[in-house]
Amino acid sequence: MTLYESHTMAELEVWKRRMQSEPSFTSQLAKRLQNRINRAIPEKIHMAITAAIREMTRGVLFGAGFTTRPPVRPESLEGCESKVMERVKFYRNTAAAEGAITGAGGILLGLADFPLWLTLKMKMLFEIASLYGHDTTRYQERVYMLHIFELSFSSPLHRSKVFSILADWENHVKNLPPNINEFDWRSFQQEYRDYIDIAKLLQLVPGIGAAVGAFVNHRLTMKLGKTAMNAYRMRWSASKSLEAGKK
Repeated sequence: MTLYESHTMAELEVWKRRMQSEPSFTSQLAKRLQNRINRAIPEKIHMAITAAIREMTRGVLFGAGFTTRPPVRPESLEGCESKVMERVKFYRNTAAAEGAITGAGGILLGLADFPLWLTLKMKMLFEIASLYGHDTTRYQERVYMLHIFELSFSSPLHRSKVFSILADWENHVKNLPPNINEFDWRSFQQEYRDYIDIAKLLQLVPGIGAAVGAFVNHRLTMKLGKTAMNAYRMRWSASKSLEAGKK
């Protein structure tokens, strides 16, 4: 194991403990408040939002216009992650610029930020997966990316559940539903919306929308990139352990 790999694996262990940590009192309080708000929202609205996010995400993941690059077999973890960080920084900066432009445009452009930013984040996940050597044309890999997205933007309690799926992916993938329609879209959209809604509402406020849009998109795109890197590091580590066991 190289020095870079040793450092990365140590960093991965810290991240794994954080993903499994118990929710703080503050986060539990915030979640209870958000749950109250959600219960006050009519079921028809929940259904409409769920359907919108489902179709938007499914369109990005499976739309004919969404291209995927062929997987690249990494020669080393260090070389792979150098390329990954370049792409994460590119999408981070692009998302920040997009957030500033839509945030400066008032409510209409601010609302347009949601699908644009979602598309950028999904494109970034596709590129990261390919750079780690995974075939993004496979249905299973796209579901894995969806779980990475979910892990990045969830409450601590739900985050722990999603992490357990990714940590045991080789077994979980054997029991995947036959198609994406059976994915739990309701939990996906609600956790995602609860995580970012306050920040995104501030983006619609005249005068500060541009600054908020740039900051939020910059920070959360970077968070998604780092989450993806650690998720694929887990699979890298598992594959290396498997190879060592066969020798």
